[in-house]
Amino acid sequence: MLSFVRLSAVMRVSDACSTEKGFLSAGTRKGSTSTFTVSGSLRQECVATEENPQVFFCCCEGNFCNERFTHLPDVGGPVIEPPPPAPVLLNLLVCSLLPVTMLSMALLLCFWMYRHRKPPYGHVDINEDPGASPPSPLLGLKPLQLLEVKARGRFGCVWKAQMMNDYVAVKIFPIQDKQSWQNERDMFSTPGMKHENLLHFIAAEKRGSNLETEFWLITEFHERGSLTDYLKGSVLSWTDLCHIAETMACGLAYLHEDVPRCKGEGPKPAIAHRDFKSKNVMLKADLSAVLGDLGLAVRFEPGKPPGDTHGQVGTWRYMAPEVLEGAINFQRDAFLRIDMYAVGLVLWELVSRCKAADGPVDEYMLPFEEEIGQHPSLEDLQDLVVHKKMRPAFKDCWLKHSGLAQLCETIEECWDHDAEARLSAGCVEERISQIRRLASVTTSDCLLSTVTSLTNVDLPPKESSI
Repeated sequence: MLSFVRLSAVMRVSDACSTEKGFLSAGTRKGSTSTFTVSGSLRQECVATEENPQVFFCCCEGNFCNERFTHLPDVGGPVIEPPPPAPVLLNLLVCSLLPVTMLSMALLLCFWMYRHRKPPYGHVDINEDPGASPPSPLLGLKPLQLLEVKARGRFGCVWKAQMMNDYVAVKIFPIQDKQSWQNERDMFSTPGMKHENLLHFIAAEKRGSNLETEFWLITEFHERGSLTDYLKGSVLSWTDLCHIAETMACGLAYLHEDVPRCKGEGPKPAIAHRDFKSKNVMLKADLSAVLGDLGLAVRFEPGKPPGDTHGQVGTWRYMAPEVLEGAINFQRDAFLRIDMYAVGLVLWELVSRCKAADGPVDEYMLPFEEEIGQHPSLEDLQDLVVHKKMRPAFKDCWLKHSGLAQLCETIEECWDHDAEARLSAGCVEERISQIRRLASVTTSDCLLSTVTSLTNVDLPPKESSI
């Protein structure tokens, strides 16, 4: 039985060899062994010669020749590599993760660009030395206690604080608005900036470190707050209106003016405010106006470039037509005329809350609020101011009051669509002073004669330094 099994093995191998060789000559069985004779030479060793077989087999001749199997591939023959298995799992992972990876990279890129975006005035390094602070006499030795937030704005919040026995205003800028703090500090530190109608500057300080850094600007405090806040809760008499308007124009005229060297200080250059509005006009206890918030202001020093003069800065509602249109002439006079357009709007706010006219006084409204609401878009203002050339409306009862009628005429010349036709701040100051003086002599007995004289008065000409 054992010989038969071995014979069967030999027969299977021989069958395979007959396929390879082409023939098998004969096979005989003698007892328990078998002998096979194949034409040609006798092969008594079982040697497999394929390089990478899936099934090993060999060809040999003789009894039990396949007991010992040897694998000796023919290195000289062609190498047949099996096809690699298809990486189905890898392809599936790549197809699944590639969109997620690309989306993550895009989000990271957007986040990086947002964090490294250019601020309105250029790059600001938080580790950069902001330079020497202006003189702060004994501030480091005086206790300063923040009491309450009085206002919030684009560049920070304003606190009422107590320093010794005096109240002061502390404007706190977050770290991302460092450039605005630095610009306002530099403007207040300009020689010749001490004026009764400009906000009195006390000190500027850097508080904290790294991401907790804050920049403080300390100025005098005015309990009445801004002109906007005052108009919301109060109506004006004719005398109050004239006083506020005249002192406001006086402060802006001084800001716009080139002042020669005086009182041991260097000459003061002309400065354009670039964010003039009722919210940036403070009121003293006697209703005298003081101008503040010089974070966007720009100086025009002879022989020096004005620095960063980006076009569309400020508050949209108070932007002049040329600013809304993006057609600014980047020259000194052009920037001063932009301020004068905003002066016209603030004067309109004052007139709208004056009780001198023979008619009801409406609730306080911002310029263009009646036409386009409280939160207009830039496109709304471009369409209204630039294309339609509309301005806030005058009520008929205002024009029936002699003083208000003259003031409305001055307002129209301030917000003229043609920038070169606008009045200067100095001219507005003179006109308001003239109107106030003439109105002050009005009595109930000579009202008609006063109206006639005021109507025929020659107002100061429009020529100015602009």
